[in-house]
Amino acid sequence: MNEIIELLNYSFFQNAMGAAILASISCGIIGTYIVARRIVFISGGITHASFGGIGIAWFLGLNPILGATVFGVLSALGIECISKKTDVRQDSVIGILWALGMALGIIFIYLTPGYAPNLLSYLFGSILTVSSLDLYLLSALCVLTILIFAFMMRPILYMAFDEDYAQTHDTPVQFLNYLMIALVALAIVLNIRVVGIILVISFLTIPQTIANMFTQDFSKMIFGAIGFGILGSLFGLFMAYKLNVPSGATIIFSFVILFIIAKLIQLSLLKLKRKAS
Repeated sequence: MNEIIELLNYSFFQNAMGAAILASISCGIIGTYIVARRIVFISGGITHASFGGIGIAWFLGLNPILGATVFGVLSALGIECISKKTDVRQDSVIGILWALGMALGIIFIYLTPGYAPNLLSYLFGSILTVSSLDLYLLSALCVLTILIFAFMMRPILYMAFDEDYAQTHDTPVQFLNYLMIALVALAIVLNIRVVGIILVISFLTIPQTIANMFTQDFSKMIFGAIGFGILGSLFGLFMAYKLNVPSGATIIFSFVILFIIAKLIQLSLLKLKRKAS
């Protein structure tokens, strides 16, 4: 307990905790849409495609997260546009951009003269090194996400569960598709510093899946996902510090442990209901 109190006095750990909470809020909201809409594979494609932006930005001497943001959003819009306006299947487009992004990232990083960056920090995250700028960006993402969902909850809900039904209720389906996929891309790239490229998709799906075990209500799922996200990310953060391992891996490991515990609780509740009936 004393060690935890001492850790809280360090600014780098305070920043890490702030990033974990902000990431849980943004991923909790957007991830609920991803799970309900069943577009986890699209999110995985955007995640890996964004690595191309990191490599290009590093080659040009720019901020890698800026490069990932531009490349990730363009990849997301490209997936949506090409799959809707051509006869190329969506999963094929995702696979192409997935592979292209990873390939471009590796090529440009190794073409850059001088010291190559530690790829593990981008692949698996480094939450203990987040800066004040990262916190501002994550805060802005949270505010933007909350505002969009607050003012457009009903059409987003229609889109998440039945796009055809949304069209019959005069929902701007095409606009919402582009808006939401761009928001998904922003959530992915801005959370790369927290859990990394490889593991960010789990941050967007596991807490939401846990919440979905106990409720089918979209709004309750959002709050549940945020709660499980904060609990798992903070526990994983302390574990990463204690074991001196990449924080992204320990955060996702914590999520999986929570998932197992939640599943056991769910099965126990089902058994009690069956006995009672």
